[in-house]
Amino acid sequence: MARQGKELRRGFSWLAALGTVLVIGGIVGLIYTAAATLTSMLLFGWLLLVGGVVGLLQAVQSRGTSYFWLAAVVAALNIAAGVVVIRHPEGSAEALTMFAALLFLTGGLFRLVGSVVVRGPQFGWTLLQGAFGLLLGILVLFDWPHSSLYVLGVFFSLALLFDGLGLIAIGVGGRRIVRMVTPAAPVTGPAPESSETAQDQSNN
Repeated sequence: MARQGKELRRGFSWLAALGTVLVIGGIVGLIYTAAATLTSMLLFGWLLLVGGVVGLLQAVQSRGTSYFWLAAVVAALNIAAGVVVIRHPEGSAEALTMFAALLFLTGGLFRLVGSVVVRGPQFGWTLLQGAFGLLLGILVLFDWPHSSLYVLGVFFSLALLFDGLGLIAIGVGGRRIVRMVTPAAPVTGPAPESSETAQDQSNN
């Protein structure tokens, strides 16, 4: 039991260490937002490319089935999108930033209208979310395409930061829980002397 507890504590320590690395990466990304944007786009492109290759291999293995052509077309689109994003990360960042701004605008507008029409128990919170999304979409859209240099990088860095903080909390909390439920190792001392040995020493 003590050995298993030690292994669990080591695993939670690795989680905390990984969380620390993610937090550092998030802080650095918030400082250098342009570099974080390009890094996130390159990672996104490689994920699309690798996912497309894997999907194409699976489609080839499932040839003869009814969904072969659909899987092949989806894999080919992923490969093509990955190549485009990797070769043109700046243009891809501009397109995704425009998409994000329109998403914030439409989402915020629907939340605002829905909160005013429905007026449910979460009216104030929904109204605040809608106003914030609408304002964020307007700010990003008005500063486009310059906003593409920092918007995606900020989102990517914040995701790293919060994921890292979550891993640190899990690692530290897990170590404490394991320490609480793991029994302490028995204290080993010198072996007690037998009665015969003690009698011999008293006779001497």
